[in-house]
Amino acid sequence: MNLLSRLLHRDGLMLIIDKPAGVPVHRGPKGGPSLEDAFDELRFGLPRAPALAHRLDKDTSGCLVLGRHRKALDRLGKLFKSGRISKTYWAVVEGAPEAEEGEIDLALGRLDAARGWWMRPDPLGLPSRTSWRVLGRSPDASLAFVEFTPHTGRTHQIRVHAQAMGWPILGDPIYGHGRREGAPPLHLHARAITIPMQDSKEPVRAEAPPPDHMSEALALCGLAPDLPNTTKTINMTD
Repeated sequence: MNLLSRLLHRDGLMLIIDKPAGVPVHRGPKGGPSLEDAFDELRFGLPRAPALAHRLDKDTSGCLVLGRHRKALDRLGKLFKSGRISKTYWAVVEGAPEAEEGEIDLALGRLDAARGWWMRPDPLGLPSRTSWRVLGRSPDASLAFVEFTPHTGRTHQIRVHAQAMGWPILGDPIYGHGRREGAPPLHLHARAITIPMQDSKEPVRAEAPPPDHMSEALALCGLAPDLPNTTKTINMTD
């Protein structure tokens, strides 16, 4: 796996890569290939490979942050925990949100202890809040292109919130209709991230272009592939 070609940002503290869809970020209990297997090629002269500062689901693509050493990872961990890191996701959902934008304030809890990370709305669960806005709709209103901004970082938050609103993410095998035969891959993409890594400097921002498997649905919802906001930003300093 060539991660060098997917590098969006590099400095002395962290890396941001464009994670491919369909690849887990770390090796699961059953083994198998993972993104971490290729981290050694991202050392760039440091004695150790970078490490994950957060997670993305296996089927989610886009901006993934790695810390280059222990001090950087500690800083990143505190920023993620305190909610100071801003994340933007693009998704194609099945159905038509009635409004053009809104906010979902819906606590989430574990669906079942036997189902691992699967989540569900739960009034006794952890507070979970997501803002959203419609960026485009298909002509027949069967699909919508939605930008999500999570204000909390719960497992599967955007996916569960979208399902609870009545418009699950296209291709979602857990919370949508993605388990049916011939279903498309999950249409959820970590589009952009902004990190105030150093208080004395401007925040670091990176953007990742949507994956190929989302291009057809996005075009159907009105997003042209050659628009400037579909490109990726690349910043390299050390």
